[in-house]
Amino acid sequence: MSAPIRHDPAAPLLPRRLFLADLGRGAVAVAILGIAGCAPAATASPAGPRASFPPGTPGTSPGGPAASGGGSAASAGSGGGASAGASGATAWTRVNLGFVSAYVLVRGREAAIVDTGVAGSEKSIAASLVGIGLGWGAVGHVILTHWHPDHSGSISEVLTAAPAAAGYIGSADLANVDASRPLQPVGDGDTVFGLRIVGSPGHTIGHVSVLDEAGGILVAGDALGTPDGPLMGSNPQFTEDAAAAKATIVKLGKLTFETLLVGHGEPILAGASAQVAALGAR
Repeated sequence: MSAPIRHDPAAPLLPRRLFLADLGRGAVAVAILGIAGCAPAATASPAGPRASFPPGTPGTSPGGPAASGGGSAASAGSGGGASAGASGATAWTRVNLGFVSAYVLVRGREAAIVDTGVAGSEKSIAASLVGIGLGWGAVGHVILTHWHPDHSGSISEVLTAAPAAAGYIGSADLANVDASRPLQPVGDGDTVFGLRIVGSPGHTIGHVSVLDEAGGILVAGDALGTPDGPLMGSNPQFTEDAAAAKATIVKLGKLTFETLLVGHGEPILAGASAQVAALGAR
């Protein structure tokens, strides 16, 4: 069982893209889902407590994450496939959902999922778990970077499939997601599963990113993206607060991470924080 969260006091969719499933190997595996584009209005759910939350106690399933290895992410294409991608002790798995990406994060026999894609994405997430030797019983945490339906569309199905999992979302986005059970509000400086929650508003007011400080990986949701190749900030067409979105780029560029995993586009596997800092300076 993981330690509870602690708070540190210190619209049309864009064109579809097909992505290859990327399998990173190591002590930790990550899976996140995202789509290019944003969503129509969402329904409300009751707000949960803003204090410490006990994480789920997932079970185990045969097999386990693959052994550590190196490699690079697969490039976009029309088919499926896998290639290794690792950063230190952290590995990540990218799920092919057509125009959205997914990543599953695993430590030992426990997994965290970041974002759940559009409705119906739970089968692809399940397949990615099987691909690293785990099942829904190993999922203890589901983190939504924001409320848009391309990132939260399967939250109820995922929480139903993973009954031991606790769900989380940025506090300002909580009322916009209707989930099968209450989500826990998180904010800048909280930790979930040893991951640092980084407030990254702009795309939505409650948008959060997820930083694995030990592995040097930032999961940025829609605060950053590479949908057309070059690194960019939040898509202006779907941004709630443009000024906050620009400030978020500067904020994220001050963090230290080697690998950037985005909701839309290809991951950046080396020198990612320097590239984000350069984007913020522009």
